[in-house]
Amino acid sequence: MDIAHRTTDQQTPAEQRRRELLEAADRVVLRDGPKASMNAIAAEAGITKPILYRHFGDKGGLYRALAIRHTDALLAALRAALDAPSDRRRRVESTLDTYLASIEAMPQVYRFLMHPAEDSHQTEQGFDVGRHSAPLLRRMGEELGQVIAERIDLGPGAEVQARIWGHGIVGMMHAAGDWWLGERPCSRAELVRSLADLLWGRLAQASDRPGGPGF
Repeated sequence: MDIAHRTTDQQTPAEQRRRELLEAADRVVLRDGPKASMNAIAAEAGITKPILYRHFGDKGGLYRALAIRHTDALLAALRAALDAPSDRRRRVESTLDTYLASIEAMPQVYRFLMHPAEDSHQTEQGFDVGRHSAPLLRRMGEELGQVIAERIDLGPGAEVQARIWGHGIVGMMHAAGDWWLGERPCSRAELVRSLADLLWGRLAQASDRPGGPGF
């Protein structure tokens, strides 16, 4: 889920330091998941907690920086799946699988971004995961809605319809993926097929936008 950055020689010292701190935060999150603390991240980075606060403000600021880092990577991967040279059904399945593969590959990162720590005393006071994760899901919904609007002819009211589809699909992927990651009741491939079946009725009927890249 990591993202491409400007090469080191193109970054300012402040940008390089911020990247190093985010990489340290990633290592702690991969180890500790939702229990990752500012103290542990500062220790991993070899700095004091006040210096970490100076860069990110509070845990919410660090959370937002990590969310942008990983959401950018996920959205790029989803767009690549949608751009793959294949028929629509396979692209839909590939997009669903890309999301599920991403959270499966880095479950601790996913849980840090989406779930509060079970031991509330181990989290920074005042940090609300739900308040911070909601904008992440909204961003994904808006991005997917934009892709749908660009690629599918939905007729009158297409822009609103595309946003409804975008947020609905993201909500479905998130809820189903969260359940699947926790319980593993079936294979990833089986879940992908079932979700694609659920989506397929209306998607199969809609036409591509003339001159567009197709969906």
